[in-house]
Amino acid sequence: MTIVITLPTFFPEEAERIVQLLQRGDVDLIHIRKPEAKIEEVEQLIRSIPSEYYNKLVLHDHHTLAQTYHLYGVHLNGRNPLPPMQWEGSVSKSCHTLEEVKIWKERCNYVSLSPIFDSISKQGYHAAFSPEQIARAKAEGIIDHRVLALGGVTFNTIDKVKSMGFGGGMILGDAWK
Repeated sequence: MTIVITLPTFFPEEAERIVQLLQRGDVDLIHIRKPEAKIEEVEQLIRSIPSEYYNKLVLHDHHTLAQTYHLYGVHLNGRNPLPPMQWEGSVSKSCHTLEEVKIWKERCNYVSLSPIFDSISKQGYHAAFSPEQIARAKAEGIIDHRVLALGGVTFNTIDKVKSMGFGGGMILGDAWK
């Protein structure tokens, strides 16, 4: 699975770029992550995307919009630690330790583990796991198809993270450069 995470700020023609990424066929989902945005701004972005792509969108904030527009999923984080009441779509969460992965992958459809490589978009955000730790976590069944690599993942490293045992990767910096 390949997921692209939006930049934290809006930019001109963002909806068109999201559609292009989905049309290319090598991106399965788009995570809309706009931590400082107002609900109206996120709703405007969603409405700018043709509804045929709503089943490929996941929200990090303003989860009620996921219900309103019947989006694919919601992503849990410190700002939004629980899905909306009555939510029946996909639930995902970011994890930064293998212990978190053990706990949350049973409660979610998928989780991310980061940082796997040095970040492209966040200066000074370096890989937190050695190749040996990743291999051990794979052997122990902690890393599997429901765990996605995040942090420094590019379109060119998706096959590498899959060979490491991940179900795919989440891409931020490489998708928007």
